[in-house]
Amino acid sequence: MRKAICINGGYGCGPLRFPILRKWAGYLDLWRLAALGAALSVALPLTVILGSFHHSTGAIWRHLSRHLLVDLLLNTAILAGGVVGGTFVLGVSLAWLTGACEFPGRKMFTWALLLPLAVPTYVLAFVFLGLLDFSGPVQTMLRSWLPGSRAWFPNVRSAGGIIVVMSLALYPYVYLLARAAFRTQGKRALEAAQSLGKSRTSSFFKVALPMARPWIGGGLLLVLMETLADFGAVSIFNFDTFTTAIYKAWFGFFSLPAAAQLSSFLVIIVFVLIIIEQKTRQKMRFAGSGRAEGSLARIKLGGWKKWSATLFASAVLLVAFVIPFVQLLTWSAEIYGEEFNIRYLSFLSHSLVFAMLASGGVVVCSVLLAYADRRHRDTLSLFCTRIATLGYALPGTVLAVGMVIVITAVDRPLVDLLKTFCGYDKNTLIQGTMFTVIAAYVIRFMAAGYNSINSAMHRISDSIDEAAISLGVKGLALLRKVHVPILKTGILTAAALVFVDVMKEMPITLMTRPFGWDTLAVKIFELTSEGEWERAALPAVALVLGGLIPVMLLARQTEN
Repeated sequence: MRKAICINGGYGCGPLRFPILRKWAGYLDLWRLAALGAALSVALPLTVILGSFHHSTGAIWRHLSRHLLVDLLLNTAILAGGVVGGTFVLGVSLAWLTGACEFPGRKMFTWALLLPLAVPTYVLAFVFLGLLDFSGPVQTMLRSWLPGSRAWFPNVRSAGGIIVVMSLALYPYVYLLARAAFRTQGKRALEAAQSLGKSRTSSFFKVALPMARPWIGGGLLLVLMETLADFGAVSIFNFDTFTTAIYKAWFGFFSLPAAAQLSSFLVIIVFVLIIIEQKTRQKMRFAGSGRAEGSLARIKLGGWKKWSATLFASAVLLVAFVIPFVQLLTWSAEIYGEEFNIRYLSFLSHSLVFAMLASGGVVVCSVLLAYADRRHRDTLSLFCTRIATLGYALPGTVLAVGMVIVITAVDRPLVDLLKTFCGYDKNTLIQGTMFTVIAAYVIRFMAAGYNSINSAMHRISDSIDEAAISLGVKGLALLRKVHVPILKTGILTAAALVFVDVMKEMPITLMTRPFGWDTLAVKIFELTSEGEWERAALPAVALVLGGLIPVMLLARQTEN
C-alpha cells in the first residue's frame, strides 16, 4: 500500500492530493538526483568564477589589466594557434601514412607514435631545455665545433620553442582520431576522385581530408583545451599565459578574487571556442561507405616515397619520445645514488593515493551518470550529463580557484556551527584537506571516465534489462548485479586513464594539496623552477613509466 502524506496535522490524509507533488516525486528519482548532483558539482565552482567580478580587487586588478592583460591574451593566442597548427600538420600527416598507406615499419609506427602521450608536457619541456639551452650539451658541443654557432642557433626559450615542445607532446590526440577516419577510407576515396580527373595530392586535400574533418576537429579541440589548460610547460619556459597569471595572482599577490577574475576570462575564451567549433559542424553530415575497414586496400608507397615516410615517422618518434626518455634515464642514473632517499617514496605514495582515490571517485560517479542517462533518455538527463562532463574543458588552475572559493564559503559556517554546538576548536574543517583535491580531480576528469563507461553501457542491449526485471532484479540491484559485471572492461579502462591523468596533473595538486602532501608532479615543478633538470629526471621517469600503461591499452585497440 502506498504511504500517504498528511498535510496540516492530518487534514487531507490519503494518496497525494497535490498532482504537482506526485509528479515531481516520481520524476526526481535516485538516478536523476545523481545526475543533478554531478552537474551541480561542476556548475557551482564555474558559477562562482564567472561571478567573481562582483568582488573588488583594487590596485591588483588595475595593475593586471593595465600591464599584463593584453600580453596574456596575445601570448595565449600565439601559443594556442601555434600548437593547433603544429599538431594538425604532425597528427594528420602521420595518421594518413599509418591509416591509409603501406610503407616499411608501418605496423610498428601505428602504436609507437602514441607513446608521446605518456610524457607530460612539462616533462618534455624541461628535457628540451636541458638539452638545447645555452649551457646544455647540444649548444656546448656546437660551440666547440663551430665557434659561430651562437649567432644562428635559435633561442629555445621563446614562443617558437614552447610551441614545438607542446606540438610534439600533444599531436597524438589528432593522430589517434584522424587515423580512425583515414583507415576507413583506404584508397577508395582517392580512386573515386582520380576517376574524375583529380591527382592523388588534389584528391587528398579535396576528398579525404574534408571527409575526416569531424575527427580532426575533435582532436584539435582536445589539443586546444590542453594548451589553454597547460601550466607546467609554460611556467618552465617562463612564457606568461592566463594559467601562469592565475597562479601568480593567487600565490604572488595573495588575491584569490583577482585569480578568479583572470580565470573567468579563460573560461569565457574556452566556451566561445567550443561553441564556434560546434557551430561550424552543426549543419554538416559525414557518411562512410559502410564497408568494413579490413576490406579497404592501402596505398602502397614505392621508391623514395616509402623511405621518406619511414624516415619522417622515425624522426617524430625519436624527437618526441625516444631521445627525451633516454635522456631522463641517463640523468636519473647519474644522480640516483645521491638524490634518491625515503622522501621519494613519500612523493610516490602521495601520488598513488591521490590517483587511486580520484579514479575510484570518477568510476563511481561515471557509472551512476551513465546509468541515469540509460534509464532516462530525456532533455534533463542530457543537460546534466553535458554539464557534469564539462570539467575537462576547465584548466586545472581555473578549477582549483573555483573549488577553493566554494570550499571556503561552505567551510566557515560549518566550523561556526561545530564550535557552537560541539566545542570544535579548529579554524577549518574541509579547507586544506584531501577532500578539496579529490573533488577537483573528479570534476576535472569526469569526462574521461564517463566516455569510456558510457560507450560500454551502450553495448548492453535493453533486452538484458528486461530479462533481469522479469526475474525481480530492479533499481540499484540491477546496476550492481547485471550492468557492473558487463561494464568491467570499460570500468578498468576508465580507471587506468584517470589514474595516469591524476598522476600527471600539476596545477590542481600544486594549488589545493594539503600541507606536506607533495607529489611527483609537485616535486618536478619545484626542481624545474630552480633549473635542476637532472634532479627532476628521477620523478619524471616514474611518471612516464606510469603513463605507458593506458597508452599501451590504446595502442592495442587501434593497431590493425
